Amino acid sequence: MNKEIVLQVRDICQSFGKGEARIDVLNKVNFSIKAGEIVALMGPSGMGKSTLLHIMGMLEKQKCGEILLNGEETFYKSDAKKTYLRRENMGFVYQFHHLQGEFSAIENVMLPQLLAGKKKKPAKEKAKELLTMVGLDHRLNHRPAKLSGGEQQRVSIARALANDPKILLADEPTGNLDKDTSNQVFDLLLGIVKEKNMSCLFATHNEKLAKKANRILQLDKIQEEI
Repeated sequence: MNKEIVLQVRDICQSFGKGEARIDVLNKVNFSIKAGEIVALMGPSGMGKSTLLHIMGMLEKQKCGEILLNGEETFYKSDAKKTYLRRENMGFVYQFHHLQGEFSAIENVMLPQLLAGKKKKPAKEKAKELLTMVGLDHRLNHRPAKLSGGEQQRVSIARALANDPKILLADEPTGNLDKDTSNQVFDLLLGIVKEKNMSCLFATHNEKLAKKANRILQLDKIQEEI
């Protein structure tokens, strides 16, 4: 039996500028991700991996094509509905952690839960649980400036998991870390994804990391030539 398709990308196109100044970034990209599947997205710098992830996460509007989340088309949804769908279904991990500098580690992980309407006490308990899972139970009250790069990225992973997403979108999640720390953080990320049976799409230049996925997508092979 085929697994449920969590996210489907149909004929996605994206370009910037107009006329002779127009730059085509994506041209009819097609693929799908099944429940529990871990997929690596590869391609040269500038080919549009980050742009594609932003479109998949409803953070950027495409020029043409469809993104279906749990079979539901997302393009024509209101901004409020898109925010709701992201909050209920998706987690995001970026190359740079984008933590809130004025908040502690535990407060950063509580924040998406509070925005989703969760009460403070259970949000704090969940944040502590997640930070313990990523090995930061001793750093709960430290602000980002007091954490190493690897620790900051672990907080960002915990934050991405705070609302129990069905799919995790990760854009070069360890690209800003040294090799040893990168491997540790990446293995941690994939371990949690597998444990929670989430779907995951991660963009990477690193072939060794990509080979840890169930499947590798080469961006130049899943779209028509531009």
